[in-house]
Amino acid sequence: MKKPNTPATVKPATSEAAKPIGSTSLKPVEQTKITRLVNTKEKITTHLFDKENFKWMLGGLIVIAIGFILMAGGKSSNPNVFQDNDVYSFRRITLAPILIIAGFIIEIVAIMRKPPVKDVVQ
Repeated sequence: MKKPNTPATVKPATSEAAKPIGSTSLKPVEQTKITRLVNTKEKITTHLFDKENFKWMLGGLIVIAIGFILMAGGKSSNPNVFQDNDVYSFRRITLAPILIIAGFIIEIVAIMRKPPVKDVVQ
C-alpha cells in the first residue's frame, strides 16, 4: 500500500520551468534593498513652471508694456495740421515694435524653458 503525498513529503521543484513567471532568484530581503535603491533615484517635478519661468514671463510682459507705451501717440497742438515728424518718429516706428517683438520672444523662452529636475533623497 502506498502512502498518500502530504505537504511534508512532497519535494519542491528545482527546475527553472517549474518556477512561476516573474519570480526571481533573489531573496525577499535583497529585493527590498533593490526597491529602496530604485525609489531614492526617482525624480519629481511638482509644477509645470518654476519660479525662474515666472520671472522671465514678468520681464517679457514689462518689455512688451514699455514697447506699447513708447508707441502711444501724444496730443497734437493743432488738430488741423498733420505733423509727420511726430507720427513717423524713430521711437514709434522702429524702437517700439522692436521692444514688443523682443518681449514676445522673451515670453516664448519663458514658456519653453524646462525647469531643472531635482533629485529626491529619502
